[in-house]
Amino acid sequence: MNIDRLAAILKQAAQEEIMPRFRRLDEGTIKTKTGAFDLVTEADVGAERVITAAINAHRPDAIVIGEEAVSANPKLLDTNFEDRIVIYVDPVDGTANFAGGLPLFAVMASVVQNGETVAGVIYDPVGDDVVMAERGCGAWQVFPDGRTLRQTFAAAVPLAEMGGLASTAFLPPEQRRAVMGNLSQVKMTANYRCAGHEYRYAAGGNVHFMMYAKLMPWDHVAGALIMREAGAHVAKFDGSPYRHTDLDGGLLVASDEESWNALRREVFAV
Repeated sequence: MNIDRLAAILKQAAQEEIMPRFRRLDEGTIKTKTGAFDLVTEADVGAERVITAAINAHRPDAIVIGEEAVSANPKLLDTNFEDRIVIYVDPVDGTANFAGGLPLFAVMASVVQNGETVAGVIYDPVGDDVVMAERGCGAWQVFPDGRTLRQTFAAAVPLAEMGGLASTAFLPPEQRRAVMGNLSQVKMTANYRCAGHEYRYAAGGNVHFMMYAKLMPWDHVAGALIMREAGAHVAKFDGSPYRHTDLDGGLLVASDEESWNALRREVFAV
């Protein structure tokens, strides 16, 4: 699917289903899935419905796998679609932020063809701009007026000067305690509870590393491609390449391989 068309579909869904509900959600329209910070709203469901229908209309040969569809039918993630075009969709990434009225949520989609990620799109409904990448073509921010800005991950700095984004919530308790202690070796860490905005922020060269322990494809396939196209070193905790079928093993992003190794050895080697 054409990446501009995909970005337009995400924008349409946001305008129709997400933004009209932002800071206008009734209490009964917010539901808990697996925990206090894992929520779903009518905006998630409506946006995924619109995105899926639009993709099916333009590319009926593609398989659309959305977060809410998998929530209803987890077996979707066990199906082998290696010979098909697969489009992963996160209709509202950062639902807890959205439900709380915080303008840090995004709409994401990624395209996988022949088992390889070929395109990723992250749309910001509040800023009305998109960060996107096609394999081998670099990462770009596209503004509402059509301006484009090439995205470049931050240059390497010593460990003590690094600032990064780390999601520790899904680490086992003992490992989480150790990692949070080890993070004192870097200058700054943050977590926005929205991988989409974290990847957008990182693509613009604003942090030196990112770490995630939970790997759902709608959260990371688009972002991982954007990071690679922005010049970052992206790998699972064991050093192997990250693939869209990986659901565990942790993901670490850094400025270069040397920085990645230093972070893995000093901060996340537990």
